[in-house]
Amino acid sequence: MLHKKNLLSIFAAVLAIFLVAFPASAHVTVKPATSITEAWETYSMKIPVEKDIPTTKVVLKIPSTVEFKMYEPVDGWKTTTQTDDNDKVTTVTWEAENDAAAIQAGQYRIFTFTAQNPADAGEVAWDAYQYYKDGSIVEWTGDEDADLPHSITEVTKSNADVDSHGHNHDTADDEAAEEDHEHSVSTSVGTILSIIAIIVSIAAIILTFVRRK
Repeated sequence: MLHKKNLLSIFAAVLAIFLVAFPASAHVTVKPATSITEAWETYSMKIPVEKDIPTTKVVLKIPSTVEFKMYEPVDGWKTTTQTDDNDKVTTVTWEAENDAAAIQAGQYRIFTFTAQNPADAGEVAWDAYQYYKDGSIVEWTGDEDADLPHSITEVTKSNADVDSHGHNHDTADDEAAEEDHEHSVSTSVGTILSIIAIIVSIAAIILTFVRRK
């Protein structure tokens, strides 16, 4: 007959196996999780369906420090943006045009957009709202410890200068290129001086030979 302690041990082991085997809840995520200041980053928002009904609409709040630039069209989905008084995009909405285009149970869809990161380093929080066909809404707006956390991108300081088109001009690379150029010029000058010296030496030898005659 099993003792009470043994029964508790078996129960704990079974529970541990169950917890390990049970799949973790899938969250709405925006990637990449890290980026650099002022860069034009291409972000991908992944929308998984955790219910037995389709997702028909997704709304993403654009952080105040981020400049939304453009989005990639998705077949069967209508994309709209909402702006503030300064024409800055504050909200992007993707909505299925029909039931066939909706994200079905057990599926996910990725929506891609481009935005320019803030000039200052720090965390960028992406609040997202997932709409289901039955009218229910899942708000992914909590902190990282919440049941419904928003996705976060850590924006770190870049050593590069970023122009208005999002092209990086890395200071280290520029300095290296400049050093290479200076080294190349120095080498060329040295080579020319060496050739001149050789020519002068040859000329001196010829003059000496001629004088002896």
